[in-house]
Amino acid sequence: MKRIWWIPVSLLLLAGCVPSASDEAEVLSTEEEAETAIIPSIQLDDRYYRTLLPYKQSATRGTIINRLNSRYDIEEAEDGLLRLSQRQFSPDDYYFQEGQKITREDASAWLSRKSKENGLGLNAADSRDAKAKEAGDRPSPEILAHIVEQNYLVKTDKETIRLGGVSIGLALNSIYYNSIDEVSYEESIPQAQLDKEGKRMAAEIIKRLREKEGMKDIPITVGLFKQSSRGAIAPGTYFAFGVAPGGENDVANWTPVKEEFVIFPTSGSEDKYRDVDTSFRNFKMDVEEYFSNFTSVIGTGFYQEDQLRSLKVDIPVQFYGSAELIGFTQYLTGLVLEHFPENIEVEVSVTSTNGPEALVIRKAGQTEPIVHIYD
Repeated sequence: MKRIWWIPVSLLLLAGCVPSASDEAEVLSTEEEAETAIIPSIQLDDRYYRTLLPYKQSATRGTIINRLNSRYDIEEAEDGLLRLSQRQFSPDDYYFQEGQKITREDASAWLSRKSKENGLGLNAADSRDAKAKEAGDRPSPEILAHIVEQNYLVKTDKETIRLGGVSIGLALNSIYYNSIDEVSYEESIPQAQLDKEGKRMAAEIIKRLREKEGMKDIPITVGLFKQSSRGAIAPGTYFAFGVAPGGENDVANWTPVKEEFVIFPTSGSEDKYRDVDTSFRNFKMDVEEYFSNFTSVIGTGFYQEDQLRSLKVDIPVQFYGSAELIGFTQYLTGLVLEHFPENIEVEVSVTSTNGPEALVIRKAGQTEPIVHIYD
């Protein structure tokens, strides 16, 4: 495992002032179960929830791997739901826990097609008869790929914690991949169909959750996530979310979510990409002038409401010595400050066949980047 070789003195001083998580941790009891939970005293950032200890994994953990198209979708289905949850459950007041209400048996039944054997399936039944199957007719596409659950807990006046909210993410297939008689095919699913079916499934899941113990009066946030295609290097995004208030079986209102990931350099001609694309191409050319022994420079921009919020850049290289690495990282840090505006967060990761080599992070609104060089 690599270790940090050098970081700014300011960061070292900051780290030295931080108490350990156990110094001021609170030990509380839970209302639903006869057990205690530890709340760490340190919150790294106001965007992050504090997590209860000991950490409880969701019963459905692992089922996501085979149903989402890429690791990018796997990460964003969870990270995007965290962002949506912050609109309803403030990190200042709520604590995070992986979903505990949907069991593995629930997930297996709900993700399947509806059938005589499984009336709980949320994907459309295969309505083909024997003649249609023999003729090679295609079944209706499976739209629901995965269900992500997150729980949010709050303290009570009695120094206990209880469930205060639940968030559900429905990962939906934008393209359905299947095969008939060993012949593979893919079928695009229109956005209107994703929207209609996603909201139908959300209503049914809310109804089922209300029947579980302790869920009658809990607010439930639901997000609809559109998967990317297989092989895509940009993740999918949530396109709508809504909240069912406590005691209600329906989402009160659905709100569009305007988020997207864009790969740079881009061939898109939209005005909202043009300035960033020009800056990225200039950055890329300056990197290429320094070294020619890397394979590519790829950036992934995250947009909210048509505004770029963050940019992650990956630079795979071949290095032959620590001095070369230090020199390149110093040069790279200067390029970040030169080419990218201060109002976006920029993260540049330098990697080689040996693993991570360097990391440069410039947070939004800050002029001094954080630099890590691994050894």
